[in-house]
Order: sequence, then C-alpha cells, then structure tokens
Amino acid sequence: MKKRYAPLARNAVIASLVAGAVATGIVVVGTGGDDGPPPPAPGSAARTVLAEGPGAALSAAELSALIAGQEHRLAGNPGDHLSWAVLGSAYLVQGALLGDRTDFRRAEKALRRSLETLPGEKGNADAQLGMAALANARRDFATARRWAESVRARSPEQWTAYPVLIDAYSGLGSYGAAAKALRTLEELRPRTVQTLMRGSRVHHDNGHHEDAEALADEASSRSGGRAERAAAQYRLGELAWDRGEPKEAAAYFDTALQLEPGHHPSLAGRGRAAAALGRRDDALRDYRAAIERAPMPEYALQAGELYESLGMAGEARAHYEKVRRLAAKARKYGVSEELTLARYEADHGLAKAAVQRLAQEWKRGHRSAPVSDALGWALYRAGRAQEGLKYLKRATTPGLRGALSLYHQGEIERSLGLHGPARRHLREALRLNPYFSPLLVPRAKRAVSVLGNPPPGGPVDVEGEPWTDEELPPEDDESAEDGESAEDRESADDGDEDSSRRPDGDASRRPRGSGSAGPRERDSREAGDAREPGGARDGEASTAASRRPSPSGT
Repeated sequence: MKKRYAPLARNAVIASLVAGAVATGIVVVGTGGDDGPPPPAPGSAARTVLAEGPGAALSAAELSALIAGQEHRLAGNPGDHLSWAVLGSAYLVQGALLGDRTDFRRAEKALRRSLETLPGEKGNADAQLGMAALANARRDFATARRWAESVRARSPEQWTAYPVLIDAYSGLGSYGAAAKALRTLEELRPRTVQTLMRGSRVHHDNGHHEDAEALADEASSRSGGRAERAAAQYRLGELAWDRGEPKEAAAYFDTALQLEPGHHPSLAGRGRAAAALGRRDDALRDYRAAIERAPMPEYALQAGELYESLGMAGEARAHYEKVRRLAAKARKYGVSEELTLARYEADHGLAKAAVQRLAQEWKRGHRSAPVSDALGWALYRAGRAQEGLKYLKRATTPGLRGALSLYHQGEIERSLGLHGPARRHLREALRLNPYFSPLLVPRAKRAVSVLGNPPPGGPVDVEGEPWTDEELPPEDDESAEDGESAEDRESADDGDEDSSRRPDGDASRRPRGSGSAGPRERDSREAGDAREPGGARDGEASTAASRRPSPSGT
C-alpha cells in the first residue's frame, strides 16, 4: 500500500515532516500576508523539482517532506506563487515516481493557482515549465512544446526550459530539434547529471549508441544521491537490454533497486531480463511487484505477453483486460495511453481500432519512431501491408533500428514476397537483441528458418526501398468504438477533459507566440530529413550499415 498525505490535512503527520523538510533544504516559514517580505529562495529539494520535473531524482520520503512543507507554508501564505509552483512540480514528480496519476490533477491545480497569482508573461516561468512538464507526462507533447517554447522565446538563457523541450521534441519525433536543444543545454549547464541523462537519450535516438552509454555511465558516476544514481543505473540497464545483454541489464536494474527499493521501471525491466534468462518465477514476481507499485498499462501488457508465451492463457487474458482498465483510468486524469492500447489492439484485439488510434496520434503531430512502428504494424495486421511497410521503413531509418521494429518490418516484407529484405531484417532483429519479445522471438526464428539462405550469388536486394513521403492512411469508415469496451467509451465521454492541453482562458494560461497553426518541426537525422507524409516518390535502397552491439560497460 502506498502512503499518501492528503492536501492541507493530517496536521500531526505534516508537523512531523517539517523537520525533515528543513533537513532536505526545503524552506518552511510561518504564516504571513501577501504584503509581507518577499519569500526566501527555495531550498535544494524545491529547486530540484522545479528544474527537473517528473525525472527529478528525489526519494519518496523527500517528496513527502517537500509537499508537506509547501502545503504548510501555503496554508498561511496563499499568495506565494513560487510555493504553488514548487507544490505542483512536487506532485508531478510524486505521480511519476509512484505511478499514481491522481497526483497529476493535484499538480495541475497547484500550477494553475501559481499562474493566477503571477501570470507567465510577468515572470512566472517556473509554473509555465511545470505545465510543460505535466503535458509531457500526460504524453501531450505538442502542448508541452508550446508552453516551453513560450518561455524560451522570452528568456533564451533560462536553462530549465531545455530539458522540457528535449522531452517534447523527442515525443513528437523531432529528433533534430531535440539534438539542437541539447546543444544549448550543454552550453548552459555542461556535464551536470541532468544534462548527461538527456544527452544519453538524444544520442540514442540519433543512433549514437556508444555515446549514449558513455553519457549515462558518467551521469551515474557524478550522481549525488541514491535516487539520482538509481535513475542512471536504470538508464544503463535499458541500454544493455537494447544491445541484447539481459544479464548485464539485470545487474543494472538490481543496483537501481538496491539504491531505490520499489523503483517500478527497474522492477519491470528486471522482470523482462529475467524472462530472457529463463528465470520464469523471478520474472513473474517482478512484474507483479511493478504493477502493484505502479499500475501502468504497459506493465500489464508486458506481463500478459509473458504469460501467453508460457501457455498460461487465463493469466494472459486477465492482464490484457487490465490493460484496458488501467488505460481508461489514466485517461480520466488526462494521460494518453493510446500507444500502449494500439499495441494491445494490433496483436491481441482489433487491428482496425489500433490503426484509428494511431492515425489520430499522427494527426496530433506524434510521429516518433515508436508511433511509426506501431502504426505500420497495425496497418499490416489490418490487412494493409503495403501501407504499413512505409511507416516501418520510417521507424527503422539509420539510428532507429530497434529489434522489435526490424522484426515488424521483416514480417511485413515476408508477407509481400520481398524475401531478401525480409531475411536481412529478421536476422538483424535477432542479432541486435535475441530476446526482444517472449512471444515474437520464436516466430522470428521460425520465419528465418522458412526463408532459409539467400540464393547463390546473394540476393539482388537485401534492404528494400527506403521510407518515402506518403499521405496519412485514410481512416476506415468503421468506428474505433467497435474495438473499445463500454468502460473505455464511458471514460472518454465523462467530460473530465485534460485542461493542461488547453492553455487558454486568461493570458496567464496561454503561452504567447506559440500557436498551434504553424508548421511542425521536421525530423533531422544523420540519414537526412525525415519528412511529414506528403507526395510519394521513389527512393533508392538504403545502404546504411547496421549497428554493432557495444560492450556492456560493466
């Protein structure tokens, strides 16, 4: 059971935490009026949540103390815009840490209150960036970009805008813009843990896998606290998993959990690695613990597929049903789980519903490699293989060649009789990570066996045509509601709209100069610009060499 502190309540508990708040660098002062002296500068924990958003490296105890301290202060000084911004950011971090989306609603209320007290254009960048970080956490990357770009336009030297921008650009698939924002962050805040961690993600997204590992390793060595180091160890574990090294990945996840017990991403990651290593009971135990700690749809989907691979059909069905329930619950708090839902629908539900979900995400500007991959696969599963292949090629351009996407591309090519490219991509998927999915790896191996060796002299085409600009696939006439449960439809219509997506109303709530009507950022990768779907044209086969797995770094 999670221990929670209700807002402005449980005075005895709050009083016991105030001393801890002081110890962690949180400023707590007595009651005062709006016309009193200016509030002192925030302490170290408060500065951390303002600067780092959902990824702030604070423990659950530190966050509880920070929240209690800010609520205590605001009870007597409700006009303190900075304390409202700190409180909102702390709720956001706590929601991410505990996987409890109810905290996101509390975060928004506090951040809105801060902006009402001091509008953004009058200098309340902390609350605006808090709103941007909240939108990122809800996977509304276009709104996050608008909030953060409004701050950057007004104060280009404010370094705290750039981590939020990097997250937003990465979520939109604007990898070139994310790299540019990273360069500015590195100039303003060189070699800090936060800069190194963002740099690791950006380099990975742009295909620089060894650089990504080196930066994460440096972040771990520079980290000052247990929670901060745990986050870096988790990142190293994810990179090791991508390289197909489950033993090394499990070791990193173990270290993260020793530093921060209950770190749910590491629990799920260790479960995935244990399954790859044949430790079934350990894997199921870790997935159960991750879902109990943070009931997130993606964990339920991973666990369901593991149960299915083990022949435990009843448990698999129960977890697939849980995917829907958890996604519907998340939607009530403004969190989009459309990508996870679409992945579930494509493989275990109605593929047409998956296509419609992802087509809407694409129209919203969410064009990252995971969305391209999922859309291409859903189109294939819906009987539209030729269209699906276009999106898989976009998802596997040089630098983005993940094992799952390569498997998806190879299977689509095989269905179209493109045996040379199919053979290459399926083999590459298994070489990059021979454990990428407990369900799909056996299928990939069977497909490679069926394809056999290339003909004498080698295949004429081992890569296939590269991704080219194409129009967005037209929506089916059939409604996506056919693939939704009654609970999904009810929660979608409950009127609880995510207001962080609507920075409207008074001027304090609307970022200036950041309207949504302008052209979207275009991706910039080493292989050239990846363009929005437009006119179709033929392209030459890609000759990019595949990535070699890097050393484990352990």
